[in-house]
Amino acid sequence: MSSDSAYRVFFICTGNSARSQMAEGLANHLGEGRLEAFSAGTYPVGVNSYAVAVMRERGIDISKHYSKRIDEVMGPFDLVITLCDNAVLLCPVSVRDYPMEHWSTPDPTFVPGGPPAVHQAFRDVRDRLEAQIRDLMVRIEEEESAKPPAAFTPGVTKRTARP
Repeated sequence: MSSDSAYRVFFICTGNSARSQMAEGLANHLGEGRLEAFSAGTYPVGVNSYAVAVMRERGIDISKHYSKRIDEVMGPFDLVITLCDNAVLLCPVSVRDYPMEHWSTPDPTFVPGGPPAVHQAFRDVRDRLEAQIRDLMVRIEEEESAKPPAAFTPGVTKRTARP
C-alpha cells in the first residue's frame, strides 16, 4: 500500500452471502478510507438477510450489496483473505498471485436452534470478523511505519513555500 492509496483487501467465501459480505462492509466502514474491501464467492448465491440485519445493528448498510463471482472483481489486491475452508481449496489461480491469508470462519447459516440461534450466530461471526479486521489494520499500520522513507533522488529538491 502506498501512502496515497487504500490497502485493497479481497474477501472470498463460497456463497458470498454472509461472511465475505459482512467482512467487506466492516472493512470499508472501519478502514475509513484506508482500506478498500471487496468480496466474492466461488459459487455466489445472494446476500443473506441475517447478514444485512446484523450489520444494520452496527450502523453499516450492506442491503445494496450483491453476490459476485471471483472473476467479477478486478485486482490488484494487497491481500486476499479466504473465509471458509471450501473457498481456500477452490480459490482460482487468478487470485493466488496475491498475498493470501485464510481466516477459517464458521458458516452462521447452518446452526441448529431456529431463527434466534441463527441471528446470534451471525452476530458472533460479525464480531469475530470485526476483531480480525481491526487486528489487520494494526498490522498494516505497523508494516507501513516500518518501511524506510522514500529514497532520496540526487538532483531533486522539494520546494517549500516561503512565508
